[in-house]
Amino acid sequence: MAQRDSGPAPVRRILHIDMDAFYASVEQRDDPALRGRPVAVGGSRQRGVVAAASYEARRFGVRSAMPSVTARRKCPELVFVPPRFDVYRAVSAQIHAIFARYTPLIQPLSLDEAYLDVTHPLVDAPSATAIAEAIRAAIRAETGLTASAGVSYNKFLAKLASDYRKPDGLFVITPRMGPAFVESLPIEAFHGIGPATATRMRALGIRTGLDLRRQELALLARHFGKAATFYHGIARGRDDRPVDAERRRKSIGSERTFDRDIHDWAEAVAALDDLSGRVWQACAARGVGGRTVTVKIKYADFQQTGRARSLPAPVSAQAELLRVAQDLLRPGFPPDRGIRLLGVTLSNLQPADGDASPQFALALPV
Repeated sequence: MAQRDSGPAPVRRILHIDMDAFYASVEQRDDPALRGRPVAVGGSRQRGVVAAASYEARRFGVRSAMPSVTARRKCPELVFVPPRFDVYRAVSAQIHAIFARYTPLIQPLSLDEAYLDVTHPLVDAPSATAIAEAIRAAIRAETGLTASAGVSYNKFLAKLASDYRKPDGLFVITPRMGPAFVESLPIEAFHGIGPATATRMRALGIRTGLDLRRQELALLARHFGKAATFYHGIARGRDDRPVDAERRRKSIGSERTFDRDIHDWAEAVAALDDLSGRVWQACAARGVGGRTVTVKIKYADFQQTGRARSLPAPVSAQAELLRVAQDLLRPGFPPDRGIRLLGVTLSNLQPADGDASPQFALALPV
């Protein structure tokens, strides 16, 4: 008996949900005195860096990753608050629990944004737009925060759409709109095309989505290698990447910028001890371990380097993480210039073995 044709696959319905100025909004929610004021989450010290900025601060040009002294110069009334990552993680868990009411296909990108595939939702809803509205309403009601949402038929366009009406907005890019929507966008606005790639594209005369669409795949491959197929597709509004619910975080790291440049080994070890402890606690909270340790070093002249070591088995204890980090840093001492920043990262992550995790919790001597 002939097999019946099930017909074409349904058009995917993808959401990108992005919290509005998440860290800063949580601080303004929890402290009424901060509402309506320009707020920066991060260190206010001379070597501090802005981790997040409220929309009031952004109007002055304050941005994340900006040195605190620059942010203060742009906005003298800026209020700095220290980050509370335990609170942000707890709120993020609330938000992801809301997502899970609508679909199991959730791909978190960070604490404050995620892709959702609602092609086959867990609720009876008339459209993906209705689901996005319901999610935004639930987030506002249950957390007191606002989220922006993008709705489209692929991840690339959903991401663009969520940025289009920020803050507290929703925008839909339909299959009919997709190819035309990207035509006039500057290359820098394309998610997946970073500053360095955009500079190379501009050198080739590619300044907009339409310019990119006019390029032959062979030319793109010659200049951009394996990424060419992705660029060729998104210029036409195409992106076949699935929402990957199994996607795991690739690394966990922590870094510290010093109030003054350090030269002394004892100071460096003390910093590594603190950083290793933060990384280890974050790994323990997520139930993961890792095999590759990386130490990041930024010098006083802003030159940056990194050293890494992959181990045959996951790091078994915080003391081992510290010991490997010290071994990686030691060849750089004594430094011929001051060290401005140190960072420790653990990657090649994998789940810890079971609840007991005897190896994961073992404390080895330094």
